[in-house]
Amino acid sequence: TMNELRDELGFVPQKGVLFSGTIASNLRYGREDATDEEIIEAARHSHSWEFIRRLPNGLDTRLKEDSLSQGEKQLLCITRVMLCLPPMLILDEATSSIDTETEILLQKGLNKLLEGRTSFIIAHRLSTIKNANCIMYVDKGNILEKGTHEELLAKHGEYYKLFMSQYDFLNQN
Repeated sequence: TMNELRDELGFVPQKGVLFSGTIASNLRYGREDATDEEIIEAARHSHSWEFIRRLPNGLDTRLKEDSLSQGEKQLLCITRVMLCLPPMLILDEATSSIDTETEILLQKGLNKLLEGRTSFIIAHRLSTIKNANCIMYVDKGNILEKGTHEELLAKHGEYYKLFMSQYDFLNQN
């Protein structure tokens, strides 16, 4: 059924979707029986715990329309998926609004989340997809290159150019 399919799939969109209510109720959206301890553990893996614990009421802070940055919203959406641990994941630019330093810290938690799961990751930040089994470089709806990170770097094609431009940018800052 459609509900069974939804239970099997975790989705983190580019623009984090949160609902009215508290931080905790938003994180429990996919798993209502989650304890505060389980939420905190998932939040630590996603590196959202740092900002959650500084909020006026922590997990019980009520969300307002502009109370969080887009990056914080993305971190909460990642935390929500980490709490549910669905067998299939779609990450659509899931770290695009997260600062580089936090993304580096988050990567370990994401690698654990992705382990043993079927995952589709759409990303411009190549650090997000570097460990994927298969990377497809897509331009205007066409797959131009396909392979592992190492295979695509060795080809010196479009993926290589994109990777080197991001690598150069990071080394300049």
